[in-house]
Amino acid sequence: MNTQIEILLVEDNMNDAEITIRALRKRKVANVITHLTDGAQALDFLFGTGQYEGRDLGLKPKVILLDIKMPKIDGIEVLQRVKADARTKMIPVVMLTSSKEHPDIDRCYALGANSYIVKPVGFENLVESVAALGLYWVLLNESPI
Repeated sequence: MNTQIEILLVEDNMNDAEITIRALRKRKVANVITHLTDGAQALDFLFGTGQYEGRDLGLKPKVILLDIKMPKIDGIEVLQRVKADARTKMIPVVMLTSSKEHPDIDRCYALGANSYIVKPVGFENLVESVAALGLYWVLLNESPI
């Protein structure tokens, strides 16, 4: 049984999360999608702490899709901690957010984001963008992990 986590989706907006998951599954891009709703959960999951204590840390996602504006710990802090830790720094992180603010874009790239995608307005546009994103990062990209 393949227990590889292909995509870790960290998104607090349940509508956006549902659309993202449906788009990835519809296009058969990812079999295993783990959805978390805030930055604190994401860090616990990635580092095996809190409710994820004892999780097999050898099972790393092929890509992290990360929103910026989230409760508890925002996506920028999650990105910073992921890229600062030797165990997780090689995991590609795609910022998938509604923020078009240049300070956010600049900061994310400075911290090591692999891509920055602004969520398009409209259901079909979001579905197409997410499907293309998943296709690239899960199926086409050669990851060191």
